[in-house]
Amino acid sequence: MKKLLASLLLGLSLLAGGTGALAQAASAPEPAAAAQAAAPTAPASEAPAPKLDSGDTAWMLTSTLLVILMTLPGLALFYGGLGRSKNMLSVLMQVFVIFSLVSVLWAMYGYSLAFSGEGRFVGGLAKVFLRGVNMETFGALPTIPEYVFVAFQGTFAAITVALVVGSFAERIRFSAVLIFSLLWFSIGYVPMAHIVWGGGLLGAGGALDFAGGTVVHINAGMAGLVGARLVGRRIGFEREAFTPHSLTLTMVGASLLWVGWFGFNAGSAGAANAVAGLAFVNTVLATAAAALSWIAGEALHKGKASMLGAASGAVAGLVAVTPAAGFVGPMGAIAIGMVAGLACLWGVGGLKRMLRVDDAFDVFGVHGVGGIVGAVLTGVFAAQSLGGTGGAAPAAFDMGAQVWIQFKSVLFTLVWSAVTSFIAYKAADLLVGLRVGEEAERQGLDITSHGETAYHR
Repeated sequence: MKKLLASLLLGLSLLAGGTGALAQAASAPEPAAAAQAAAPTAPASEAPAPKLDSGDTAWMLTSTLLVILMTLPGLALFYGGLGRSKNMLSVLMQVFVIFSLVSVLWAMYGYSLAFSGEGRFVGGLAKVFLRGVNMETFGALPTIPEYVFVAFQGTFAAITVALVVGSFAERIRFSAVLIFSLLWFSIGYVPMAHIVWGGGLLGAGGALDFAGGTVVHINAGMAGLVGARLVGRRIGFEREAFTPHSLTLTMVGASLLWVGWFGFNAGSAGAANAVAGLAFVNTVLATAAAALSWIAGEALHKGKASMLGAASGAVAGLVAVTPAAGFVGPMGAIAIGMVAGLACLWGVGGLKRMLRVDDAFDVFGVHGVGGIVGAVLTGVFAAQSLGGTGGAAPAAFDMGAQVWIQFKSVLFTLVWSAVTSFIAYKAADLLVGLRVGEEAERQGLDITSHGETAYHR
């Protein structure tokens, strides 16, 4: 394990050096948040004075509510339906409590470290405990109150940590989940948010990530893969059929995710404007295309198209379009969705078998693979010749250079997440142990961890 950690840290330092060179050469402006990446940033001397816009504020409040909806209950039901009935409540509990925990931590120090200060890897402590944030401040966005921006970005942090739950479900200690969540949020998510959206290394280097391809999905996907490996396989893995206990709930959860994702993507425009409209239509089209391509691939491979495949394909499309939503045209979004559907179908099948890891609800296969596909293809379809906007600096956009920047940002995120999640899991293991006992796992975590059941017969 020590050799593995040393190798990952070495890789991270090499990637940081390579990306640092890109940062010095890049001519793109430095984004303060995903919303600012949607348009060129004006020099500080020419920036308009902040002025409250009620329409923008109303849209961002609505978007924040939509992202909460996609977590509670969307993600919780999607994951809960995929598990076995004896573990239903444990999954719901983990998602619910992680959302609560991260929301508090975000206000205490996460927001400050992500969106204040000028470090390459992490921000500053100027706004710890939301010091200096009040009804008169605007923060990163000039037309909405800073409180609204704090709340919106806090929902991104919460769902990112909650996504990891799907990898180690049905066999992890609840106390270990909480310790991991606290630590990985602090050293894994918050620095990545600053690195990409808060003026840090990758943002300064010209990486395009409209709403979280690297920060949210690749980051969570890799953390899930590491967790599945360290926690170990469920009892009976590859010998028993771990079939979802309620595809009805999974479909409801997937539908809520799709609806909530409009806040995730269109809200990242930071205003009620044309960019939000572009992100909105792209979210519809990429998701639909991915659902269709997944079930087409499934039908060709297995002879039947499944409801689980359609729901999983939709989530794959949502993931893949996230980094691209405000940068590509509608036809580019369809292309990204079609590729992501097939790539993630392979991710939950062929890749999972190659890795021989029990990623229970395919966090890496969907969020990791989908995030990688979306991040790289953003560099392709953001080109004006393919209907895109040209990213943050349209006049200087070069497809080859941008794809290379996107590829470097993907590698950086994979290594960053692997290192930080490894540290967080090992700390939780040392403190309380990662896994429940064999008898508790066989009986189910609903009873053994929480003393209640989801269903009464």
